[in-house]
Amino acid sequence: MTLTSGAETYSFQAEAAQILHLMAHSLYSNKEIFLRELISNASDAIDRLRFERYSAPEPAGDEQDEAPRIHVTFDKDAGTITIADNGIGMSRQEVMENIGTIARSGTAEFLRALTGDKRRDVELIGQFGVGFYSAFVVAERVVLTTRRSGLPSSEGVRWSSDGKGEYALEAVERAEHGTTIVLELREGEDELLNEHRLRSIVQRYSDHISQPIVLGQDEAAVNQASALWARPKSELTEQDYHSYYRHLTNDYSDPLAYVHTKVEGRYEYTLLLYVPSHAPHNLWVPEARQGVRLHVRRVFILEDTGQLLPNYLRFMRGVVDSADLPLNVSREILQGSQAVDHIRSSAVKRVLRLFKELAESKPEQYADFWKEFGGVLKQGVSDDPAHRAEITELLRFTSTRSASQDADVSLSDYVGRMKEGQDKIYYALAPSHDAAAASPHLEAFRAKDIEVLLLGEAVDNFVVSGPLREYRGKRLQSVAQGPADFGELADEGEKEAADQAGSDYATLLGRLKAHLAGKAWDVRVSSRLTTSPACIVADGVETDFTVMQRMRGSGLPHQPILEINPHHPLVERLNREEEDPRLRDWAHILFDQSVLAAAAQIEEPTAFVARLNELLTSLTADASDASETAETAG
Repeated sequence: MTLTSGAETYSFQAEAAQILHLMAHSLYSNKEIFLRELISNASDAIDRLRFERYSAPEPAGDEQDEAPRIHVTFDKDAGTITIADNGIGMSRQEVMENIGTIARSGTAEFLRALTGDKRRDVELIGQFGVGFYSAFVVAERVVLTTRRSGLPSSEGVRWSSDGKGEYALEAVERAEHGTTIVLELREGEDELLNEHRLRSIVQRYSDHISQPIVLGQDEAAVNQASALWARPKSELTEQDYHSYYRHLTNDYSDPLAYVHTKVEGRYEYTLLLYVPSHAPHNLWVPEARQGVRLHVRRVFILEDTGQLLPNYLRFMRGVVDSADLPLNVSREILQGSQAVDHIRSSAVKRVLRLFKELAESKPEQYADFWKEFGGVLKQGVSDDPAHRAEITELLRFTSTRSASQDADVSLSDYVGRMKEGQDKIYYALAPSHDAAAASPHLEAFRAKDIEVLLLGEAVDNFVVSGPLREYRGKRLQSVAQGPADFGELADEGEKEAADQAGSDYATLLGRLKAHLAGKAWDVRVSSRLTTSPACIVADGVETDFTVMQRMRGSGLPHQPILEINPHHPLVERLNREEEDPRLRDWAHILFDQSVLAAAAQIEEPTAFVARLNELLTSLTADASDASETAETAG
């Protein structure tokens, strides 16, 4: 190669400088990662070149028959290690975007995710796309030379930096496409300039790279250079599967579980799908890419954007290799392909079966899975009617019987221990688990020892108020919706007492309703309260609180009903003192405190505080007058 123009110098962004400092100083004890990361990047570059050539309408003009490979060499005299590939390469603009500014490599997210635990932080490097910079763990200077496939030889680019704040860019003449990275090692790194040492690193971390990795002058591949998923399961060990997972995902933790199967028949394809042991940092980012790669006859084609697995399984990682799709398949072709529809259906069934097996045979592992991915899997109840029954069996909740906030109750568990005469599955919805557990709506249920599911995730609203209306013939019922109905669990004495209370408190109910006109749609006697004076409930025909909270912002149902507890001392007093001049203030206090207890928002917090303070002052004055009267009488 020859230099064709002068070098230009640029400064790293502040976040990039932090990454480089971390690589050079904090992760030195894990220095072998540099070779793993650079080889992984080289493998991706070769995969992307294959895809581009198969999908492009016209050849790029580069060599079409050159066998793909990754070449690792070292020079003891110069103190360098070189990693070269004949992959897609980069243009000047791509070097600027992907190497220079690190604008697209997840740098900020990586820095936020750092824990201080060096082993854990090493695991994060590949996940956040900053693996190239691991070169500075062992190198005092890095020189990258590249040319993108399809561009003329005069548009080669050389990037160089010592990792201390600046980098240089210059145009070079480069005959071949691909990328070459030269690491000028730090003093004291001579032990890496050894064929046996490099071979052991490659075999430990990169054995399952599907392109051949050639070391030194030897033309034989150091790695197996075969697609692991295409090998017979009988030849593979769990360690093989775990090693390939780490290569595929840049996740240094072992997967929680995996499924590997080859399907033959009308369509022929292979699935190798992994369940990660922890959620990725972008799990809830809508535009984040899926983690499954599509191959056609072992050639990487594209990363899934929802065609291979549905959105609620977006946390899965792995490979789908089809023998039926064309190599130049596009996303548009995938959307109308019967083969893809068949693969998708089969993959979903096998993944859900894997979850079921985990839940039944390894409940502790399934609990770990649910903690990481349960909120996402719940979306499948509404998103995937065809598999709703299977997903419903996999759901886990906390309940009033749970010893902790860990979701350990299935609907099957709940139904299996329902009280005799109970015909509904009761649940409490709130913005959080703590709010659900503290809800006054639970008081009578706790008194009767009726189990209630505690739902505190946003997705729960759309599960129980939409597609999941019943389970095994038992209707799901909110404890805060409609009149409290305990069915056969309520005895005749309770029903008679409730009817009598409605009669005894009819006048007070009418007055409270008049004072709360425009706020409360109705006021009635409650049978769900045992200790609280009042609560807000929804009318039986509308959606639950937290659904309305997202629709209206206040957290209240469209037609809020105030229920009062006839056995509470305050309510009893208000019923006795028919001419209480402060009843209007008491009505608003009861309503607003019930709103707060429902984790909702009161409309006029200043007015609430003013009323509360005025009533407290009046009660204090009344108590003082009563005391003075008693003393005078004495």
